[in-house]
Amino acid sequence: MLKSYIDIKRVHVIKQVVAILALVFSVFSYGQQDAQYTQYMYNTVSVNPAYAGSRGHISIAALHRSQWIGLEGAPTTQTLNVHSPIGYRGVGLGLSIVNDKIGPTSETNFDVDFSYTVWTSSEGRLSFGLKASANLLDIRFSELNQYSTDPILQQDIDNRLSPNIGAGVYYHTNKFYLGLSIPRLLETTHFQKTNLSTAKEQMNLYLITGYVWDLNEFVKFKPTLLTKLVLGAPLQVDLSANFMFNEKFIVGAAYRWGAAFSGMAGFNISNKFLIGIAYDKDTTELGNAAFNDGSFEVIFRYDFISVKNNLKSPRFF
Repeated sequence: MLKSYIDIKRVHVIKQVVAILALVFSVFSYGQQDAQYTQYMYNTVSVNPAYAGSRGHISIAALHRSQWIGLEGAPTTQTLNVHSPIGYRGVGLGLSIVNDKIGPTSETNFDVDFSYTVWTSSEGRLSFGLKASANLLDIRFSELNQYSTDPILQQDIDNRLSPNIGAGVYYHTNKFYLGLSIPRLLETTHFQKTNLSTAKEQMNLYLITGYVWDLNEFVKFKPTLLTKLVLGAPLQVDLSANFMFNEKFIVGAAYRWGAAFSGMAGFNISNKFLIGIAYDKDTTELGNAAFNDGSFEVIFRYDFISVKNNLKSPRFF
């Protein structure tokens, strides 16, 4: 497939090779496509529409991720989402914007999330969610260093619009949560110039779960698990463990199976405002490259909690 896009006869620097490989195998293949997050536990609504409104009040979050720092054309992701319960009938609504850029390609997803929640016990709640999304795809072939005049590479693709839908379920109590979702159900073909040059959306199945233990009066421990399954790519398994001290400071570590180790830290400035950061170090051959300084992620989340809610401590998920 790589040869159908660009015929590389000479390579001046290794960065260019890796950038083109990352571009081809992430955009034009049948592999993993959705944006990747280390702090997924604070960004659940991006992958599961049933999470919308589950925090009980208006919640807004902004995230930035720079992957493989030092590599030209490496992926960067920006996410902005807001969600809230609506009225007292178990309905939640959410809006999300996700911008993902890899080399000369840019994808922007605009999502609208709807959820409906039922009480299953005095503490348990089960939510069902639907997601409607629109995807804008830009591919600027003109930015590539070309060593041939392949006609496929002579015309950029601007703002190619593709609609999609998704669904999810989410169960949670005050201590436990479990969610299953497919954010993109339609396997949309974004474009097809030849039989070999096809960018096709693949279904990504997510399973997310976690539990909060009160180790003592001042320390909480929360292990989490995220699994992601997509056709044409290895099963992705993310394991993480976070400790919260005195309802304020959060420190933890994570492991992405066969891919990376991560360190995480967070700070609750108040019971409304959270700041979180994460750093990934790849365990693959790419992670050992001199020009790869790892991946960095930062998230800001603000909850519009009214005084009448009388929230005693911040939610850990």
